[in-house]
Amino acid sequence: MPQAPACEYASPDGEQVLSLRCVLTPRTRAAYGQVRGDSPLSQEDAWQRAVEFLFERLALRWAVHGVATEGSKELLLRLRAATPDERRFVRDTLRAHCAEWFPDVQAP
Repeated sequence: MPQAPACEYASPDGEQVLSLRCVLTPRTRAAYGQVRGDSPLSQEDAWQRAVEFLFERLALRWAVHGVATEGSKELLLRLRAATPDERRFVRDTLRAHCAEWFPDVQAP
């Protein structure tokens, strides 16, 4: 099976590099739509869950200050422990990535 393409994004200061998949299946898109639209959570909780959902599905590798994290579980744990600036970089990168690769997907 061929490997899906990926893009790397570096933070302006070069301290973070995030590698994201460039493929999002129709099934994942539908599940994301449910996460964004049908959540009984508060707006803030639903927004955070939407960020985590996209991050879980798209992130392949995240290096912060030269320390790389890979693997779905490890990446999600790293995101949950991220500083506000690190989370902002992830959120902004997800938005830019979705705008370029998945214009029909509205990133939080």
